Amino acid sequence: MDSKHTPTVLSIAGFDPYGGAGIIMDTKTIHALGGYAVTAVTAMTAQNSRGVTGVEAVSPEMLHLQLKTLLEDLRVDAVKIGMLAHEAILEVVVDILGRYPLPSVVLDPVLVSSSGAPLLEPSALHTMVEKLFPLCTLITPNLDETNTLLDATYTGRDDEVSPMVEGFHALGVSQLLLKGGHTAEDLATDTLVTPAGITRISTPRLSTHHTHGTGCLLSSAIATHLAHGMPLVESVRHAKAFLHRHLLSAETLQLAYRRPAHPDRREAIF
Repeated sequence: MDSKHTPTVLSIAGFDPYGGAGIIMDTKTIHALGGYAVTAVTAMTAQNSRGVTGVEAVSPEMLHLQLKTLLEDLRVDAVKIGMLAHEAILEVVVDILGRYPLPSVVLDPVLVSSSGAPLLEPSALHTMVEKLFPLCTLITPNLDETNTLLDATYTGRDDEVSPMVEGFHALGVSQLLLKGGHTAEDLATDTLVTPAGITRISTPRLSTHHTHGTGCLLSSAIATHLAHGMPLVESVRHAKAFLHRHLLSAETLQLAYRRPAHPDRREAIF
């Protein structure tokens, strides 16, 4: 990779006005890791620390124009894909990936928000699996997304890793990161699966309300390290360490809220 330019990372994702997830979190992460972020917005959301109250997708024509305008001007070194909202939006992304030579495509298969709001219509799941998965370098599902994609009820135990991997292999996925943040284990262990084998990467599990946008941060950090030319395994290791460091210091972010603390509040990480 040419070391004389700042690596550019394209984020294709939704807009979170609270700033803890989506395009804004991706941009903060990419710039913190020495990349330059360009973005294409798939959907507008209304959300805060307590959840999502509304979602409105952009038109497929506008998303296509955003991407075409950027890609006809800039060389992109990696791509992070997040919220896609519905099938027409997903089809635009598939079309663009087929038209432009875009390396290191990291897909965070966002299906439902942490507060339970749907962020991808169920009818688009088949299209995601059949058309988008084959175009991606890495897919980063959490436990809930894994269960939805595999029509399963896994709890995240170590002995379930093998059948989960087999399930994704049956879908044609050869490289994925099974995230362990939603499991009940003492360690937050992510499982990186590549044709070369399985790599387990663990960090101590932390108790914090600052969990809004963890998946966005991790996937955009992986994409940024790949844009710098780092191998996949090291990109994932460095991204997970970056996430852990920011979770450790997240309590220093002291936002003022109009309402008292609430058990459902999920605050931004940084």
